[in-house]
Amino acid sequence: MTKRVYNFSAGPAVLPLPVLEQAQAELTALPGVGMSVLEISHRSKTYTEINHAANQALRDLLSVPDSHKILFLQGGARLQFSMVPMNLLRGSEQPADYVLSGTWGKKAIEEAGREGKVNVVWDGKPTNYDRVPADDDLKFNASAPYVHITSNETIQGVQFPTEPDTAGVPLVCDASSDFLCRPTAIEKYGILYACAQKNAGPAGISVVIVRDDLLARGGDDLPGYLNYRNHAENDSCYNTPCCFGVYLVGLVAKWLTDEIGGLAQMEQINRRKSQMLYEAIDASDGFYIGHAHCDSRSLMNVPFRLATDELNSLFLREAEAHGLCTLKGHRSVGGMRASIYNAMPEEGVAALRDFMRDFQTKNG
Repeated sequence: MTKRVYNFSAGPAVLPLPVLEQAQAELTALPGVGMSVLEISHRSKTYTEINHAANQALRDLLSVPDSHKILFLQGGARLQFSMVPMNLLRGSEQPADYVLSGTWGKKAIEEAGREGKVNVVWDGKPTNYDRVPADDDLKFNASAPYVHITSNETIQGVQFPTEPDTAGVPLVCDASSDFLCRPTAIEKYGILYACAQKNAGPAGISVVIVRDDLLARGGDDLPGYLNYRNHAENDSCYNTPCCFGVYLVGLVAKWLTDEIGGLAQMEQINRRKSQMLYEAIDASDGFYIGHAHCDSRSLMNVPFRLATDELNSLFLREAEAHGLCTLKGHRSVGGMRASIYNAMPEEGVAALRDFMRDFQTKNG
């Protein structure tokens, strides 16, 4: 078997090894079925059981209240950038409130503007999105159809520590890169959505959790696939779903429950992992330059850079030679980005921290 490296990719990202091993063992034939999950009909009893099991596993893991539906959709977060305003903003006389804390929030705003008016409540651009807003920075319109945030910006490495108080306006959240990294009070959200390929499964499947009363907002003039209500009424089988993706999401949720012990335990692990890297950055006397403010730092994505492009390139080459891979940062921030999602083991983060210290000793 080829030795696995430590994969710090921002997504598609590392998956739990036990999940990969179970999927591998069952790939050619599901137990008692005689067919691969890649081959079964989405109308079959077998897939119905997989679908319901994944849905229930997420509901239990996140303590999703009965007031919310869990949908498995396709198209990633980019489709949700359009579906949200199509269902909640189209035809509204009031603009939707958007908090702009990084690259993905900007893309969400661009798509929402195609459907209606958008009010950018706060924009972190002046400091290159190195923090999330404080509560005092946010003044929401009580008549807005919804408020949209990006809970964790993958590129800039900033994360909301808690949900903003929207005073009853439905809160919509793109949680793609921190979904399942910690307990989440789902009852505070009108819609929470996440593409799976960061923390919950493979690319090609998205999880959308939507409050029941918002399902009625989607107009009958919407194309069928773009109306949340159709997916809710058809148990996420309005069209042929990504069966393999739903199967893997179910395995990941089970891993988080059975092997990790739940999201509170996962958060503790994630805090230990991120602290390793932030301590290495903070103790480097400026050799490593972090991007995010301390009170906005992400548990999932840790961007940092060195003083010169030459040092950045040398770091990346030597890191990869040590089995520390896909660390290159986004061009808008530069340097490196360590994405340390749930499935990244603590020993992988420790290996990166130790390499950072050794690299500084040799090149500082």
